[in-house]
Amino acid sequence: MAQLSDRIIFHCDCDSFFASVEETFQPEYKDVPMAVAGDPELRHGIILAKNQKAKAFGIKTAETIWSAKKKCPDLVLAPPRRGAYSDFCKHINKIYENYTDQVEVLGIDESYLDVTGSLHLFGGDPEILAKIIQQRIEKETGVTVSIGISWNKIFAKLGSDQNKPSGIFVITRQNFRDTVWHLPISELYSVGKNTAETLRKHFISTIGELARTSEAVLTRWLGKHGGELYRYANGLEESPVLRVGEGEPVKSVGNGRTFRRDLTTRSDIHKGLVALCDSVASRMRKKGVKCHTLQVTIKDATLKSIQRQRKLDNPTYLCAELVAVAAEIIEENWTIGKPIRMLTITGQNLVPEDQATEQITLFDTGGKRSEKTEKLEKAMDTIRDKYGRQSVLPGAFLGNDLGIDGEE
Repeated sequence: MAQLSDRIIFHCDCDSFFASVEETFQPEYKDVPMAVAGDPELRHGIILAKNQKAKAFGIKTAETIWSAKKKCPDLVLAPPRRGAYSDFCKHINKIYENYTDQVEVLGIDESYLDVTGSLHLFGGDPEILAKIIQQRIEKETGVTVSIGISWNKIFAKLGSDQNKPSGIFVITRQNFRDTVWHLPISELYSVGKNTAETLRKHFISTIGELARTSEAVLTRWLGKHGGELYRYANGLEESPVLRVGEGEPVKSVGNGRTFRRDLTTRSDIHKGLVALCDSVASRMRKKGVKCHTLQVTIKDATLKSIQRQRKLDNPTYLCAELVAVAAEIIEENWTIGKPIRMLTITGQNLVPEDQATEQITLFDTGGKRSEKTEKLEKAMDTIRDKYGRQSVLPGAFLGNDLGIDGEE
């Protein structure tokens, strides 16, 4: 499929991933239009994923449950199983690692594989190898995968969308003008709604029209992004597929939640902060990082939001310390009593925990207290890893009516 000097890159994209996982738990879902959706009572009433039968009704990801039900009154809704999706993702990526050590995970349902150096071990034909991988994943997990094959990541990703579900699509240097350039610009990676509208104003509606526009003109219209899109459309993207464990450093760790009802009191806010900071702190500890900066995003009942940050005196990955700083930020920037619909807590400016330094004075005993708290929270992590996250919960979770249940 490619010149000998070319890389051979797969983009593997799980088909209707959340819905496919649900179908493995409840096979009867395969026979009905079904969607994974947030709970309307928790105000998460949108479609997160849909199976092929639901897709046939025109149901789209991120539309409201109300809208989806109008299209398909018999639509069966399934609540998300957060932990299960992560487990399936890990299993599928372990399968990929049997065929190459260059596996770059993009998200919970998609990964890049560079099989250039290992293809000869599996017969030398990329399409046959893609089929082997598809069959193994379906056999072991019940999930189907669509695979795009090309010499660069952008066209491989584009290819995986062209023949769903369970398809294989090859884009080569010889055929990319015929197979790619007629497609709408919205299908090219990183062309969002606003970029597409800007390009259409300049009478560019296909990838080919974009490719034939000079890089200088695109840069003038779109800045640096314009130059990137020129290279993407012309097959000039050359970034490597990362090896297993070689991922880019994490830049932030965050979690947000829309609550079952608005937060209006300090007690409400405290419970919400404990739920979010417990999750964020736990994730940072697992990644072995501490944050120098804490960001709080507040969204009110009209969906207007504010975002505030604070640099910490000492880097931390402790829940109590995050809660204290977040509460101060809210007190200083929000009128207590004004309803809060959603909160997001994000740890930023991350550093490895073994490189984090604390400013401790001669008379300061805070360092010892912090050390004890670290041991305590790490012990909680160990118990949760073994028995599940809900095995150890902060007291703020108990008896609440905010929809806080210990799940991340």
